[in-house]
Amino acid sequence: MRSTDIVIVGGGLAGSLAACMLGRDGFDVVMVDPHAVYPPDLRCEKLDGGQVKILHKTGFAPSVLRATTHDGEAWVARFGHLIDKKPSDQQGIMYDTLVNTLRAEIPPRAECIFAKVNAVYTSRYRQRVTLNTGEDIAARLVVMANGLNTGMRLALGMKREDLSPCHSITAGFDIKPLDRAAFDFKAMTYYPERATDRMAYLSLFPIGSTMRANLMVYRDMNDPWLRKLRLEPVAALLEAMPNLGKLTGAFETVGTIKIRPADLYVTKRHQQPGVVLVGDAFSTSCPAAGTGAGKVFNDVERLCNIHIPRWLSTPGMHEDKITQFYADPVKVAFDAECLAKAYRLRSLSVDRSMPWQARRLTKFVARSCVGALRQMAAPVAGGPSGHEPSAEQVRAEVRRSA
Repeated sequence: MRSTDIVIVGGGLAGSLAACMLGRDGFDVVMVDPHAVYPPDLRCEKLDGGQVKILHKTGFAPSVLRATTHDGEAWVARFGHLIDKKPSDQQGIMYDTLVNTLRAEIPPRAECIFAKVNAVYTSRYRQRVTLNTGEDIAARLVVMANGLNTGMRLALGMKREDLSPCHSITAGFDIKPLDRAAFDFKAMTYYPERATDRMAYLSLFPIGSTMRANLMVYRDMNDPWLRKLRLEPVAALLEAMPNLGKLTGAFETVGTIKIRPADLYVTKRHQQPGVVLVGDAFSTSCPAAGTGAGKVFNDVERLCNIHIPRWLSTPGMHEDKITQFYADPVKVAFDAECLAKAYRLRSLSVDRSMPWQARRLTKFVARSCVGALRQMAAPVAGGPSGHEPSAEQVRAEVRRSA
């Protein structure tokens, strides 16, 4: 039987990053995943500044950023009107590129086995992982990073608790202009024109030379509009956003429209000896809220930088050790904020009650004021160099005006 310190089950974003960190820090690690090269998958397709900040704590941000496309500036629009041009720190990258970039950084000390895990057996001291190849691996700790796959967790007596089934739906596709070489914007976020369209926003951003689109909606998977989006994408988009063409001009979609629902759930009965859950294996976040990659980075950073080194410094892998990770105040606060953002954005987008209508109007007016002040201040603050004022300067000006 092969023996190691840690077995990582799953080689997506969480598993690959954990293998990078633990292998770099000198632990004997085996990561098990079916795919030698991670395949295309509609998941995280861009990173914001906050997520990159957490990634820097892992030590692997420079490697990832070399593979991203920085947009630099983003338009904010609604009702067919440009309401702001703001500096942007978004980094576009396809999910499979992100995962495979991290995999290339896994040191030789962390071995990758491309197989399926058939079973996991845990105890307070030693764990056993059985592969479909017939091989067994003994380890002190099993890190479960296998995302939405619940089979092994159920086999260990864990339970999935659904908080909001099909909370949101993401559609991902490429677009290009028909009447010009490129769009007028580097990136753009277009907000819904009516709450009845059950849409959060359309985000357009560059990945390499391609303009990528992420459409976030709150609909049922059987909604006829989603079928129309697959068959007649441009017509469906203009039906939901009639004034979008004023900013994009004539455009077409390129390639397949990929659609993925997102359930909000949390795993229960998870505090068990010998095994710890990270990322979506423990709980999910809403892609529309833009917290998914940050939640994964935060989980893995806390687990690999703080907890695993402490756990392996003493014998055993008792439940009280594992509980320390789930009770980590940084993790608890981050998870709570991710969940709050998911519900808050959904209500802000589709709730037609008077309080939420007022919030939508207030947000639209505030964005418009910030955009107007930014454009007014740009020539004065920039002078001959053309530099725009910072976001904080603009916010300060809004506060003074109010």
